[in-house]
Amino acid sequence: MHLSVIIPAYNEAKRIPRTLISIRNYLSRQLYDWEVLIVSDGSKDNTAEIVSDFTFQDARIKLIENKENSGKGFAVRQGMLEAKGDYRLFTDADNSTTIDQIEKFWPYFNQGFDVVIASIAAKGATLAHSEKFYKRWFGKLGNLWIQLWLLPGIWDSRRGFKMFTKKAAEDVFSKVKERGWIFDDEALALARKLKYKIKEVPIHWVNDPESKVKLRDYPKSLLGALKIRWNLSTGKYSLK
Repeated sequence: MHLSVIIPAYNEAKRIPRTLISIRNYLSRQLYDWEVLIVSDGSKDNTAEIVSDFTFQDARIKLIENKENSGKGFAVRQGMLEAKGDYRLFTDADNSTTIDQIEKFWPYFNQGFDVVIASIAAKGATLAHSEKFYKRWFGKLGNLWIQLWLLPGIWDSRRGFKMFTKKAAEDVFSKVKERGWIFDDEALALARKLKYKIKEVPIHWVNDPESKVKLRDYPKSLLGALKIRWNLSTGKYSLK
């Protein structure tokens, strides 16, 4: 199988239909084979039921339903490891980065990169609907902190649109420990430690006003970067 798309979903009944329709319509026009895995991570609304309707319409769309909520990092890890594709993309349920933007990714895989990530900080990126001011400032300051301690040279480590080769995905996500949304930093740090080549690509991003990231999450993310740095430096990961 050529491409797997993984979508972590927690209480996404309102947004997931539009996103799935958009992804299905795009992928159905491609010449390669594909699958979409939606990981409903303990959703308490009818996310799973809605996704099930799509699976009946198209067997290439699959549901992984977790009864308990374990966090975005857990859901992405589960989907990436259960996927079958030679390339594995995870994307957010809000469709802030539309699936057609993987067209910008393929040339870099052809050049030998193992991980290609979306960025709104790279030159050429465009945004629709600006974020709230505190998210912009905390995001910029947080990124400088993450670069200082963990990922120098990567300007946008947490955009929810990242693609890995099969080998890189299995190597990295089998080692990811973080269950929350700082797993992005951990996955990229592990990829670097394992000598995989990472490319940051500018994309068009549409800010969703219903974003679930809250102000209180930013201090946690700063501490999370230090925790990951400590784990890497003290041999907490099995990297052989």
